Amino acid sequence: MSCKLEGTVDHTLNKKETQAEAVEQNVAELKDSLTKAGYQIFDYVDEKTKDTVLMQQYFIAFLKSGPNRTQSKTEADSLQMLHLAHLGKMYEMGYADISGPFGDDGEIRGITIYNVPNLEMADSLANADPMVKAGRLKIEIHPWWAAKGFGLR
Repeated sequence: MSCKLEGTVDHTLNKKETQAEAVEQNVAELKDSLTKAGYQIFDYVDEKTKDTVLMQQYFIAFLKSGPNRTQSKTEADSLQMLHLAHLGKMYEMGYADISGPFGDDGEIRGITIYNVPNLEMADSLANADPMVKAGRLKIEIHPWWAAKGFGLR
């Protein structure tokens, strides 16, 4: 019985080693593809889990109150529909990972997190928003680092 158990333990260890090697290879492939696409990345080993965490630079666009907020209700409603369509398109195309308004009535109206390789691309996409073009919103963008594949809780 001990021989069988030893074989099972050996098989289990080999399977875990194979899985770890596959994950390591997938991380290496992901790092290579992101780097080739122009993304800024780095990784580190989490001391607690011993997992490799891949960090990627994203860009947060703060959507702030713009200089032209004098549109009629009909115009503002139309711009809002176009704004939401633009954000939906950014998400569908893989350029934006998350967007949303703030819950107060402050100067910063909302954010969009762009998953693009550089600031210039994020700026161009954010400024293509119909609300920004109309002057109802203005954009302020900052680079932001987050762990690749981690979600909100």
